[in-house]
Amino acid sequence: MNSPAIAFVRRHGTLIGVALVVVYFWLHLPATFLTGRNLLNISQQMSMLTVVASTMTVVMAMGDFDLSVGSMASLAGVVAALVFLAGGSTAVAIGVALSAGLVGGLLNGFLVAYVGILPFIGTLGAMTVYGGLAFWLSGGKTLFGSAIPHGFSDFARSGIPLGFDLTFPNLTLLALLSAALVWVFLEQTVAGRRLYAIGDNAEAARLAGVPVRPLRFASFGLAGVGAALAGLMYASRVASANPTQGSGLMLDAIAAVFLGQTMTEEGEPRVLATLAGVLIIGVLGNGLTQMNVDSYVRDMLTGAIVIAAVATSSLGRRRGE
Repeated sequence: MNSPAIAFVRRHGTLIGVALVVVYFWLHLPATFLTGRNLLNISQQMSMLTVVASTMTVVMAMGDFDLSVGSMASLAGVVAALVFLAGGSTAVAIGVALSAGLVGGLLNGFLVAYVGILPFIGTLGAMTVYGGLAFWLSGGKTLFGSAIPHGFSDFARSGIPLGFDLTFPNLTLLALLSAALVWVFLEQTVAGRRLYAIGDNAEAARLAGVPVRPLRFASFGLAGVGAALAGLMYASRVASANPTQGSGLMLDAIAAVFLGQTMTEEGEPRVLATLAGVLIIGVLGNGLTQMNVDSYVRDMLTGAIVIAAVATSSLGRRRGE
């Protein structure tokens, strides 16, 4: 049996680590870090990751994962930009981009659920295909121009006035709404509970009458839509699209879900816990950027934090808790 101290560290070690990181940046950046403006800026920076990580939680609840979400986000942004440059409206561009995400996600789901390809292999191949398609369609260039409607780009730069010259960003609001919908699906519906049953034991779930294959198929489709939405959000924020804009989303999304799992009693992916994982990554990235630390150092620290959090959370389980 574990001692109470070890059990406490296992359950709350990640949150303690977050608090220490926040205190560190606050002490070193007292004039800028914990200001209302910077906190809202962090929320906007995290908005794309929030969407992808929330829908990734659905896939990982089944014990699967999707390596193609970053490439899919890039592809969706490129597709939307091409529609704009061809004279299409904002509604058409958004609809085509989200449809591309849905089709790509369902293709992943078909490969995993019906063909029987392992998620790692299937989505790794899909990542390469979608990334290559984004390069081919864009010619390897950043797509921008006057054809991109101001309304599309202004959406990311606008928000709800809060007073004191502060604005709650539209992107943050959209990300929170997406996360809330995923939470309702996973926690409040029969289909969501069945996904966790599949993650616990897919064969037992099948024998109990759970439609394992259709649910896996649909869950990958949802992840594709989430990735496409994130790609649209990024394109709106920078008023352009390029074939690599979503390259960092996949690793950060998986890291956020893993960090969230360390905070749950069952060690299962949960949306609220995933949001805490997103917060850790967002705070770390923002603080290191303000301190002019290179991006590769941030990647190293993110990986180290994930390893430390998972190792800490497993202390009690390995001792038979």
